[in-house]
Amino acid sequence: MRCRDLLFVTLSALALAGHARAQDTPCGGEFAAFVDGLESEAVASGHDPDTVRRFLAGVRLDPKVLQSDRGQGIFQTPFIEFSRKLISQNRLDRGRAMSEQWDEVFDRIETDFGIARGVLLAFWAFETDYGSFQGDFNTANALVTLAHDCRRPDIFRPQIFSAMTLYERGDFDPATTTGAWAGEIGMVQMLPKDILENGMDGDGDGHVKLKTSVPDALMSGARMLSGLGWRPGEPWLQEVVLPPDLDWSMTGLETTLTVAEWERLGVRAREGALDDGRFEASIIIPQGRGGPSFIAYPNFRIYFDWNQSFVYVMTAAYFATRLDGAPVYDAGSPDPGLSGAQMQDLQRRLSDLGYDVGGVDGILGAGTRAAVRDMQSKLGLPSDGWPTRDLLDKL
Repeated sequence: MRCRDLLFVTLSALALAGHARAQDTPCGGEFAAFVDGLESEAVASGHDPDTVRRFLAGVRLDPKVLQSDRGQGIFQTPFIEFSRKLISQNRLDRGRAMSEQWDEVFDRIETDFGIARGVLLAFWAFETDYGSFQGDFNTANALVTLAHDCRRPDIFRPQIFSAMTLYERGDFDPATTTGAWAGEIGMVQMLPKDILENGMDGDGDGHVKLKTSVPDALMSGARMLSGLGWRPGEPWLQEVVLPPDLDWSMTGLETTLTVAEWERLGVRAREGALDDGRFEASIIIPQGRGGPSFIAYPNFRIYFDWNQSFVYVMTAAYFATRLDGAPVYDAGSPDPGLSGAQMQDLQRRLSDLGYDVGGVDGILGAGTRAAVRDMQSKLGLPSDGWPTRDLLDKL
């Protein structure tokens, strides 16, 4: 499955939205005029005029990019179903083979950045199937198309100028560079600005080639995670067993206790022991109290700087534990969830009641989960953040 073709833009890109300048080219309107505005803006910011003209000479509006941007319904899928779709025996076997084949590179990453190999292997698997499919969208067209579109223009406009800088360095060709629909490039799918800031020459050939060099791609991905705040040598996610009398309103990323405090409440590791009792952690039950349960350590939150989708983050973090030797989670017997249409109905009702659910999109994200948990508590239901038909009916 080509998962990265459907991923949300990284939060590191979203952070750029606050840096729009007064002279930014307005989105929308006639495409050729928009490109002319980008050219003027690039020259005004210091890029060579001839280089800018060559970079923008062939850019085209790509309707398929917009279709992909609007078509992210896969993230409506619950965690158990989503994770079973993405995590196959083949991906596990290939991941272990890749770990052995590139053992020296992963050892360097663990030494230099303190990031376990399973973490990078999981991203590598989900983003491009270990490099086998890196996307066939023209990257320059994708970035300019999404900057012209008025849904999230300030996210993508800075990426165009970063791509120009890569072009000036000889590391980007606007005619031939391809990647995912949202402009990510290479085996672990990085945006141009992330490549400028975190690209590493892992194989020592003097260039950063994220599409063709495994060492470059993995080392660059590790450096990016490190820059986002990954805590070296620490865990990220672990399956746990919860006591039946746990206060379910304490679950979710909004509540953080020390590991020792969770242990005193009866939380236990499903296998082995929990990590350092001084670590702060949250309890996550992605499909409510009847489904699988996990303890999320501080590094888990870094995943959301790579991707915003809760179900993707949960699956990537869990797959990383599997690649590092963890067993298959206990799926339990979660209550049936809502369909996409029912979820949208629920989100509309919660929004009408004043909750910020992050948009009516049918996706059970952090805002919707928090609203569900609060409403469950008010209605006398177990406040585990998992929306059911019973909740919808009571609303």
